[in-house]
Amino acid sequence: MTVDVTDATFESEVVQRSKTTPVVVDMWAPWCEPCQTLGPILEKVIDATDGKVILAKVNIDENPGVVQAFSVQSIPAVYALRDGQPVDGFMGSYPEHFVQEFVDKLLPTAGQSLQAELLAAGDETSLRKVLEGEPGNEDAIVALAELLVERGDNDEALALLERIPESDRTRKIAAAARLGDAPEDDYEQQLTTLLDSVRDDDDARQRFVDLLELMGPDDPRTARYRKQLTSRLF
Repeated sequence: MTVDVTDATFESEVVQRSKTTPVVVDMWAPWCEPCQTLGPILEKVIDATDGKVILAKVNIDENPGVVQAFSVQSIPAVYALRDGQPVDGFMGSYPEHFVQEFVDKLLPTAGQSLQAELLAAGDETSLRKVLEGEPGNEDAIVALAELLVERGDNDEALALLERIPESDRTRKIAAAARLGDAPEDDYEQQLTTLLDSVRDDDDARQRFVDLLELMGPDDPRTARYRKQLTSRLF
């Protein structure tokens, strides 16, 4: 797969996309003869990966922002990105066997492909298999914790979430696990009742925060109750 990338689309087409699929960035220009030789080789080798690697072509004459970000001194310049970061690269025009070796290093191993397939399946058995090989796989932990909370295995869900750093997505799942079967239709009543205890009662304060987490930032009541919590604590 080949895409033409500009300063405006580089973040989405290269940086963000590289978090799921390796991206090879080809810095070129129409007047660069070595670029005209290397470009078709890159396209041929990367097209043969059937989407496992993406080629992003950047015309340096039209996209000075990308050129500056990579401190490009000469072209052709080729960079490989994975997980949003450069991991390899070369300058100059090289024959096909060199490009093939460069791209092959970016391809997932058989084990990585299997893990990706299991993660995509998303069922409990598949997710547990992912964690057998990668106990700290964040995506698998979050997905499995969600399944556990849905069926009421809250303690196991919380234990799983302790393996990874807290984030926006883990906080909501952890809140749901701690609250258990708290009825959604009386959040406001619960929050109002808890307000008198949040200052001196750690459990009440945690429950208050968890309820806000489940309500989410888009709920107009969330900001109001956060302010009330702050006023009670400070």
